[in-house]
Amino acid sequence: MNILTVNNLTKKYTEKLLLENISFAINENDKIGLLGINGCGKSTLLKVITGYEEPTSGEVFIVKNKKIAYLSQNPEFDPDLTVLDQIFKADSKIMDTIRDYEATIDYLEKYPDSKEYQMKLDNLNIEMNLLDAWEIESQVKTILTKLGIDFFNSKMKSLSGGLRKRVFLASTLLSHSDLLILDEPTNHMDNEIIEWLETYLKTKKIALLMVTHDRYFLDRVVNRTIEIDNGKLYSYTGNYSSFLEIKAERKNIENATIKKKQNLYKSELKWIRKGALARSTKQKARIERFDDLKKDVNDNKLSDDDMEISVAFTRLGKKVIEIENLNKSYNELLLIKDFNFILKNGSRIGIIGKNGIGKSTLLKIINNEMESDSGIVDIGETVKIGYFSQESKHIDENLKAIEFIKNVAEFITTEKGIKLSASQMMENFMFDSKLQWSYISKLSGGEKRRLHLLKTLMLSPNVLIFDEPTNDLDLTTLNVLENYLDNFKGSVIVVSHDRYFLDRICTTILNYEGNGLISTHVGNYSDFMIFKNKQNENFVNNTENIKKEKTKKVEKTKKLKFSYLEKREFLTIENDINNLEIKLDSLENEIKKQVSDFVKLNELVKEKESIEDELLNKMERFEYLSEIDELIKNK
Repeated sequence: MNILTVNNLTKKYTEKLLLENISFAINENDKIGLLGINGCGKSTLLKVITGYEEPTSGEVFIVKNKKIAYLSQNPEFDPDLTVLDQIFKADSKIMDTIRDYEATIDYLEKYPDSKEYQMKLDNLNIEMNLLDAWEIESQVKTILTKLGIDFFNSKMKSLSGGLRKRVFLASTLLSHSDLLILDEPTNHMDNEIIEWLETYLKTKKIALLMVTHDRYFLDRVVNRTIEIDNGKLYSYTGNYSSFLEIKAERKNIENATIKKKQNLYKSELKWIRKGALARSTKQKARIERFDDLKKDVNDNKLSDDDMEISVAFTRLGKKVIEIENLNKSYNELLLIKDFNFILKNGSRIGIIGKNGIGKSTLLKIINNEMESDSGIVDIGETVKIGYFSQESKHIDENLKAIEFIKNVAEFITTEKGIKLSASQMMENFMFDSKLQWSYISKLSGGEKRRLHLLKTLMLSPNVLIFDEPTNDLDLTTLNVLENYLDNFKGSVIVVSHDRYFLDRICTTILNYEGNGLISTHVGNYSDFMIFKNKQNENFVNNTENIKKEKTKKVEKTKKLKFSYLEKREFLTIENDINNLEIKLDSLENEIKKQVSDFVKLNELVKEKESIEDELLNKMERFEYLSEIDELIKNK
């Protein structure tokens, strides 16, 4: 069944034509990936569909009673609302009741003796039961927790941009809509959360239109791909891999047609240069056809997918970067503890771990932007670092794009020894003449990132340090960057949550395990995940083997007496088990009472799991000591 239809939609900004007469429909269970180079109009299309912007012409028709939820790249928020307030901001009877219930709970925590609010809470409990709102509240807190947010009463203004976007993502997922429209939902997420979201969207029976540059995500979630290319829209059935195959066929056909037109143009140009006169109607018509052909050839050039990066390489010596006993803390948070590492010439290092764990801190210490608490970072004399950071704060947005690049160099020499002007280099990097003379403030977020990347590479580095390079870069640029890195003769260090990029580029993974510990693993990201999964399996198997060994040990040794400590333990262990069982019963009762307080519930469940483990160990120990006691009695 149809949800939404776009008919002959055109969108212009002043003289820039983004979308030209595009039409498509979205049906139930469509999961669509929207692709295209930065600045082509992907986010604009989403804004037009959701009514945040008006089309220049055309229409968007939404089927009656169908609900759409939209996650923008930079959602607006009330800084003084809490996380839960922001989620429950929707105007509905259930949301109003949940919001009142949460506010009443907060008030009673501060003023527990308030009879008025205690009575209000009793009434709200009844209303929550009638509306079956408990399940919705639990669902909200569960999804927030899955997205790495368990501080439900924190103010929105205290959160980072990435965390705020996750709050809005949770709100979008919980909206009970027929169609989700998501603009870059995976940016600033760690791999564990991305994999959860991947599974959630894949299994959810809901339509989806999504812009993302995460290729594994596209491959595993979408069943249809839409591409915007030079203002036109192309639709493909299948995931990202299918899209690549079908697009390659389309481009081959288009390029063959363009070559035919170019050959015809050359032939007609010779005729024109001979001095053809428009004396007859036929000659006049032929000249007019030539003018149309000239415009067509100029407007439709061969595919720009062959864009390439070619920059001269600065020689790199044997000694690159050596790190010895590095330590760094932030307030009371230990980020890096006794870290030792040697970066060799040609190394490809991927750094992974949860957000806020210290990955970017390590890069900043290496790049001398931040001091360590202790330890040594020894950088070789020939090292020339190119640092592509997450932020673009150093870009003066009052400059024109070409001025920004000319500040690096008016000319550069390519790896093949060819001298290129700044303008030519920008053209190679998909900045046409109009875009080059645009103010940086007018560029899209992705175009600014591409400009920042161009500047980084124009410095001819021999060590590249990337901090989340795939955020806001289009797939065409990413493919080109990956091809460049394949032939790059220096060393690469990259922090990324892009699993495809890590698999494509890296040969060693540094994993932040927490508490400052960083482990080293040979191989790419998929190799690391195989190791991690085997490690988890081995842990389970080892636990089982330890239990079996304990049983065998008792049978084999046939110990006939207690040690002093074992005797004392045997006399008290039944009482210990009894106390633990009482405590466990008490906790289970408390858990039933706290079903609405998700934070408290989490704490109680963790405590219960801990006591269950302790009880299991005590019972196994009791079994072991009882067997010895039995052997002593039967001696």
